Amino acid sequence: MQYSYVSHLECPKCHEVYSTETVQQLCKCGSPLLVRYKLNEVKAAIKKEDLQQREKSLWRYHELLPVKHEENVVSLGEGMTPIIHMKRLGEKIQIPHLYIKDEGIIPTGSFKTRGASVGVSKAKELGVKELAMPTNGNAGAAWALYSARAGIKATIVMPLDAPNITRKEVYISGGDLRLVDGLISDAGKIVGQLVKEKGVYDASTLKEPYRIEGKKTMGYEIFEQLNWEAPDVILYPTGGGVGIIGIYKSILELIELGWISAEKLPRLVAVQAANCAPIVKAWKERKTESEFWENASTKAFGINVPKPLGDFLILESLYKTNGCAIAVSEAEISQAQKEVAELEGNFICPEGAATFAAAKQLRQQQWISEDEKVVCLNTGQGIKYPETVEIDHVPVLQNR
Repeated sequence: MQYSYVSHLECPKCHEVYSTETVQQLCKCGSPLLVRYKLNEVKAAIKKEDLQQREKSLWRYHELLPVKHEENVVSLGEGMTPIIHMKRLGEKIQIPHLYIKDEGIIPTGSFKTRGASVGVSKAKELGVKELAMPTNGNAGAAWALYSARAGIKATIVMPLDAPNITRKEVYISGGDLRLVDGLISDAGKIVGQLVKEKGVYDASTLKEPYRIEGKKTMGYEIFEQLNWEAPDVILYPTGGGVGIIGIYKSILELIELGWISAEKLPRLVAVQAANCAPIVKAWKERKTESEFWENASTKAFGINVPKPLGDFLILESLYKTNGCAIAVSEAEISQAQKEVAELEGNFICPEGAATFAAAKQLRQQQWISEDEKVVCLNTGQGIKYPETVEIDHVPVLQNR
């Protein structure tokens, strides 16, 4: 059986077609490229029931991933993260059917691992020897570690304020770590110069087509774990937006395969921080692209992205699923993070906490109804962000 049924790359704006056999970055029109598959051949070759016998990793979906030869797969066993019913928290916020898709339980401790595994695997297949990327932390850590496993040199540029643990992950993996006193957009400019001067592979968000393919497997897993029934709502913390773009792509592919029904799509929700909410502003104004958000700042560092390159794809996923975009405050993020830990025993990251804060808001606004099944994406472990939790009033006992 074929390992992959990848067909070609396509521009979602001008529909120009490119090969997956050579290195491709953006379309000549400046748009990100999307991977297309021979879905009719996939449909004839496998059934969704066949997946039950496969390894518990995202590579169980290899026919729908872009790596043509199994020997190029770079994996640490990532994927098939749990979906857990949040009963106590659900009762408190009046969403009894509230679930978490927990991406903290994955190599490198964040969902960025998915994009790194598939992106680095395809880079290896294409003969890439050196790559560079800007990051808010977790993506750079994941790509540095997976690049080390693949024997690829990784140059990672991150803001000075990025979580300290992610710097250490890059450093210990042998990556070329560089820090910039600014935002991820400033880190992106430095990477742009490196790409221009040295001709290294640009692994920036959406400037290579394959990170999305790793992220879309979250969507495949959600449907498989829910017995191929769509939840009513999926909330996703949105910075660069690759995850929500990927989940929407997975929905369209599963419909075309006939594995899920087109009659009921989950409403996708892009969750942002109030101090960095370009997608929320664009969605409220019914625009197809966002504007650069000045002075962006949030403790949920992974979603501190003032202008995502794929904003038009994020917004399309919201409009096409009757979803929405919502911003939450720093106080709401902290409160949600504490409630999830206290009620459910899960120390989640601030970005993941933002989705629970958003779900609470949307339930209060009755945008989410009491009988609906709601899935919140936690994108990483809370222990990677120790500085976001302050401990007060702890008694010191005398040793007698």
